[in-house]
Amino acid sequence: MPDQPVLYDLTDGIATITLNRPEVMNALSAGLRRDLLAALGRAQAEARVMVLTGAGRAFCSGQDLQDAGQIGSFDLERILNDEYVPMIKAITDSPIPTIAAVNGAAAGAGANLALAADIVIAAESASFIQAFTRIGLVPDAGGSYWLPRQIGMARAMGAMLLGDRISAVQAAEWGMIYEAVPDAGFAERVRARAVQLAAGPGVAYRGVKAMLRASFGNDLDAQLALEARLQGACGQTQDFREGVAAFLEKRAARFTGS
Repeated sequence: MPDQPVLYDLTDGIATITLNRPEVMNALSAGLRRDLLAALGRAQAEARVMVLTGAGRAFCSGQDLQDAGQIGSFDLERILNDEYVPMIKAITDSPIPTIAAVNGAAAGAGANLALAADIVIAAESASFIQAFTRIGLVPDAGGSYWLPRQIGMARAMGAMLLGDRISAVQAAEWGMIYEAVPDAGFAERVRARAVQLAAGPGVAYRGVKAMLRASFGNDLDAQLALEARLQGACGQTQDFREGVAAFLEKRAARFTGS
């Protein structure tokens, strides 16, 4: 078993967080969950974009059912509230853009961990499975929130009741993820997207994330007011001044995130 269940690398403003238990398809043990939460916090403090991926042939197979404690003795409500909720919120509330680079199977909570990211890029051989009912459970880790909003009630209900395997290509066609790319170019595509985001306007990115998250609960008037407030803040940034100057000078903008 690897000494480090989560690997962390910071290069060129990109924090790459790798779930590193390939022998069990990166199942979410207590140790992995603890280290992942710490890595997510570290990335927010020192990176401009974070990428979450898995080692080996899977992204994440979900809860490790062989972790400490036996089936029937899990206090699932406590585990979710104390460990999963902070982990999911660290992704959804991150001030920097997040990419889930789904390199292989993403099942159960592993699928929903990926769907919590701002952008999901999957290799074409990857798949998503809402596997919960296969072991007598309901979906968790935010899946019941994201899926109906991403793919509609009918598809979300079917995916969660039946536990069917959804290919990355189908997930992209349904709007569950941003894109599915050929395996041969997967790593390069993820890297290119991360580099693009790392070089972008950080304040504007935070505004985009805030307004889209808020739009689920806002009426039109509230959303228009939020747009105006966030746009006003962006209009005072150095990035906005640089963006206008670059446009007028017909050159690439050099954003600093401020």
